[in-house]
Amino acid sequence: MIERPRVAFVLLSRLEENIQLLRAIAEYNRYHTNWHVFIDDQALAAKDPDWLLGQGWDGMICKQSSPALIEKAIRSGIACVDLADDAHAHPECLKIRPDNRAIGHVGAEHFLEKGYRQFAFCGFESDVWSVDRREGFIEALSLTDQECRVFETVYPGELQPGWEFSEEDKVGDWLMTLPKPVAIMACNDMRALQVVNACHSVGLSVPDDVAVLGANNEVSRCDLSNPSLSSIPVNTVEYGKVAAENLERKMQEGKYCVDAKELLVDPLEVVTRRSTEALAVEDRCVASALNLIREKACSGITVEEVAKHASVSRSLLEKRFRRYVGRSPQVEIRQAQVYRIKQLLTDTDYSLAQIAEMTGFEHPEYMSVVFKRLTEITPSKFRQKNRGLAG
Repeated sequence: MIERPRVAFVLLSRLEENIQLLRAIAEYNRYHTNWHVFIDDQALAAKDPDWLLGQGWDGMICKQSSPALIEKAIRSGIACVDLADDAHAHPECLKIRPDNRAIGHVGAEHFLEKGYRQFAFCGFESDVWSVDRREGFIEALSLTDQECRVFETVYPGELQPGWEFSEEDKVGDWLMTLPKPVAIMACNDMRALQVVNACHSVGLSVPDDVAVLGANNEVSRCDLSNPSLSSIPVNTVEYGKVAAENLERKMQEGKYCVDAKELLVDPLEVVTRRSTEALAVEDRCVASALNLIREKACSGITVEEVAKHASVSRSLLEKRFRRYVGRSPQVEIRQAQVYRIKQLLTDTDYSLAQIAEMTGFEHPEYMSVVFKRLTEITPSKFRQKNRGLAG
């Protein structure tokens, strides 16, 4: 048995997902292993394997795509786990990556629940993970006989201002050809932000004309968007745990915990922010009321104030809401509050008392009662389940 294995990590630490992954591995390491670690946080070894190899490593976890590095490491007798989300798989190395088709399914289900009937996908035709997410999105929509329009280009491999602005122009031209309202899933949060920026450029409202959903839940990028981006998180807690336990087993016993050559990690539920906080409704009165609820739900707004804003009586507003939304204005206000509570529980360390104050509840105890009634889980348990999502 190796007393203190020497383990190298190869990844880009500037990516939020990778930082979350390291935290998950560190949590596992704290209780189950005793590794001596080195972090190649610029992924230099992915381009120059010899820069890293030859230092007596027992194990390596590689998040950056580099078939050459994996090949050389295995030939050197190093136990490896490959976390790169690509199509390259070494027959002697376990690959663990997100279930990208399932991510597409989650995106489609999110929009279908909101009543959309026009759908589109914006991605990169050159990347297998993006193609898989597109196929999952289209597959889920086809189960309900819905069609999907697609816009894809080739990602150059590196984000550059000139390319970014050029892409936004192309996306903007495409957006103008789509029927409205339309629900667009982007392959990741970077692409989703391009869609939001393109909407602003061509005068389209998010989420009223175009609802936008990203993936990976890069919290900083999602919050910098205006409006903030809803996103599908990769389950980095499970991702990291499975990677760590399989590497430890491989180093100590010469075999992985599983016989499969590839493991796919299921995504978590959508983290809902402003970019999809709308329902696809044609009634302008209801649409106006929903806009106000999204903006003011956490400020103590009442149903009477919503009816006044929509220029209808409360009884007529109730009737139209039940027809187009399927629930009352009061429940819609509560749902909007719960969306915000979920975001704060996931993305911050605020206390329940602070969150209650920020979301329009006088007492945190009552907030907890409402939250559990609508979600069937307490705020504390929701935070515990999703705490790995925050940056």
